[in-house]
Amino acid sequence: MYWDWFKGGCALGVCFLLTVIFVKPIGVSTQFVILDGIVANLFSATLVVKDDNSKSGYSSSNAYLDKSGGKYAKSVAKPLNYSFVFVLSMILGGYMGRLLQNKGSGNSIKQIPDYHRHRFGDKPAIRYSIAFAGGIIVLWGARLAGGCTSGHMMSGMMQTAVSGYVFAIAAFIIAVPTAIILYRK
Repeated sequence: MYWDWFKGGCALGVCFLLTVIFVKPIGVSTQFVILDGIVANLFSATLVVKDDNSKSGYSSSNAYLDKSGGKYAKSVAKPLNYSFVFVLSMILGGYMGRLLQNKGSGNSIKQIPDYHRHRFGDKPAIRYSIAFAGGIIVLWGARLAGGCTSGHMMSGMMQTAVSGYVFAIAAFIIAVPTAIILYRK
């Protein structure tokens, strides 16, 4: 089954709406900080510790993990929570969607789109390197902004948060000229 951008966007919007209504607003970039904390906690016995005086029951020697009463410290200590499993499910869901798309539809997904091939050639390593570097820049910007496109733009705008609209405008003001410069169109 092949979904064009409109059907995919509508399905994504419905998923976000149902999640905001029944669970909580979606945000993803914080989970990368949690993953960093999980890895760091493997090498430091004092990074996250049980603390009965903390609101969450955990505290951290890292100020970011310790904020909000140790909320993030608890997520590092007990990572099998909704948000972390959601991020892992996004990766798995994307992979499954790709497998299903290639099998039955006759519309195979190109590893290297024509616009990229015309500008940079047909080497997958270049395509993946550019995508990886872009991901790092977006994640860095998301952490500076205090949230990602999921949290600010999707969930934030759905909740009519001014920060969501400001973030969306800023993202497009930067993304459109960057794409034009990068692909020269």
